Parts: sequence; structure tokens; C-alpha cells
Amino acid sequence: MPLNWNVRFSAHRSIGLAVFVLLAIGVTPLFAQRNGKPTGPSITWVNSIPESGLPEGVTHHTFHFSKNGKDVGYCIYLPSEYHRDPSRRFPVIYNLHGNGGNEFHSFEDVTVLNEGIESGKWPPLIMVFPNGGRSTFYKDSWDGEFPIESMFIEGLIPHIDEHYRTIPSREGRCIEGFSMGGRGSTRIAMKYPDMFCSLFCQAGNVPRTSENFNPDTPATYPNNYLGPDIQNYRDNDAFLLAEKNLKQIRGKLRIQIACGTKDGGHLPTIRDFHQHLVDLGIDHTYIELEGLAHSRKKMIETMSDIWFDYHVESLRIAQTNNSTQKKSGRSSNSR
Repeated sequence: MPLNWNVRFSAHRSIGLAVFVLLAIGVTPLFAQRNGKPTGPSITWVNSIPESGLPEGVTHHTFHFSKNGKDVGYCIYLPSEYHRDPSRRFPVIYNLHGNGGNEFHSFEDVTVLNEGIESGKWPPLIMVFPNGGRSTFYKDSWDGEFPIESMFIEGLIPHIDEHYRTIPSREGRCIEGFSMGGRGSTRIAMKYPDMFCSLFCQAGNVPRTSENFNPDTPATYPNNYLGPDIQNYRDNDAFLLAEKNLKQIRGKLRIQIACGTKDGGHLPTIRDFHQHLVDLGIDHTYIELEGLAHSRKKMIETMSDIWFDYHVESLRIAQTNNSTQKKSGRSSNSR
């Protein structure tokens, strides 16, 4: 049956569309276990390749993160053009997985991307799949046990730029994720807007983290992850980060947010964050998929024809603006 695809931009404009859905390295747990499984943050830093193997163009690697002395796994997709043209540099999309995932996740994305690149729909792009562990939400834990944000920002991204032919600047870098990955990518983009030109939050909860601080419950999440200092909550609150970095975000970081109308566990905070962006005058694309619950597969199927359009357009705009600024600078210096 058809889904109504309600697409709402910022307060400046709105449109409506309709589309049809095509029907082992040690684990470190922070919380207690239930039925033998961790109920809170944990991570296996390097995971084994699944028996099903890897999609076309995807390989598995590790890098050493000096901050915690661990080797960390990641997967990377390289388009066929990467091997055909050794002089060319390519943009990168960082895809952050959802809760319970690892570096072997979100391969539905890379299948859609590879098919689109090979058909000529999208230009060649690199896609990187970090390992964010379970229930970390891509934050650093206050006790140093889970330096997930630091691993990503200070470890993985520099490693990728050093070892692959990337465009090593915000003009060539996008970030996205589903569920926990959407929440993490949104907060990271608000915190480091100079590192990315495009954000795609896919059904990622965006809570007002600073309001969750409760010194009377030190053993419950997020207090046992972010610690006893309220400033750490403020520093990890996407709402406050958007306000703090408004100049770097507005007109520079392109933002797209999508969620299903039946995704009751995530839609309320997403609507709240969408309204916050409107109030701040941050232009963005906001999408509600009528009838869709919390399903990555269904969301990708629904939007597969345009799944990477937003990133591609963001990269084009960022690179065009960068070239214009460089030309303007050279012109001024020649006077």
C-alpha cells in the first residue's frame, strides 16, 4: 500500500510528495547483564566478518587508537572508479549504525549506493562504517571506558584521510545514521559542524540531554555514562550545541531529518529538534513518512531512488562555494 511522504522544509517552504513502499576482542560492559546479554553500553572493538560475507566493494580493516590502546574495526566501501583512477580523490559518507550493531551493519545502504553509482545516478563516493558499540550513542563515557566519540573524531576520520584518497575537509565529508546512529550523527554534526557539509538523521532520537541530568540516580543511564558533572550533559546536548555553533551551522551544514509517523519512540524528540532548528533559523529538510514504524529497511526501500541525493547535492554546493571563495580570495590578493 502507498505511504504518504510528507516532506516539510524549514518554515520557508513546504512540499508534498507520495511514494510507494516495495512490499574477537574482549567486550567491555558498563551495566549489569540480563539473560546473559549486556543491558547497557558495551563494545567488541574488532568483530569477525559475517558468514554471509561482505557486499561488492566493501572490505574490513582495523586501525590502532592510541587513546585507549585498542585496535578498532571498520568497514569501507570503495567505488570501482577508485581503483580505475589513482589520481582522483573522493568524498566520504560516514554511516553510523544503530544500537546493537557494529562495523558490519547498514549494508542495505551500500547496496543502494553501489547500484546508483554504477548506473550513473550518483557520482563515485566512499562510504565508511565505524564500530560504535552498543548503547554508547557515540559519546565518550565520563570514566574513559568508552571513548567512542574520540575514537571516531580523533582516530577513524584522520586514519581514513591518511590511508585513502579522500577529500579531507568538510567539503568532502558527510555523516548519517539510523536510530542510535541518527542520534549520534546529529549530535556530532552539531558539535563539529566545521567537519561535515551534510547530515542525514534517519529516525534518530534527539533528546534534550541536559534535562536528563539527575544526581540522585547515579547508577542509571545516562548518569552512569556521562557522570556527575552537569556540564558534560550540556556539552553533549544537540539542542544546546546547535545554539552554541549557530554561525558555523546556519547556511553551511545542510541537514536532512526523516522519521516514520508510527515511530512513537523516536518521533516526539525528532519533532522537537526540528522545531528547534526552525526557531534558530537553520534551514533544513524535514521528512515524515506516513505509516512507517521504526524500520531501517522500510525507510531505505521507501526512499531508495533519492536516498543519497541530499548528500550529493550538499557536496556539490559545498565544493562550489569553496571554489568561489578561493577565487574571490585570489582576486582580492591580486589587487
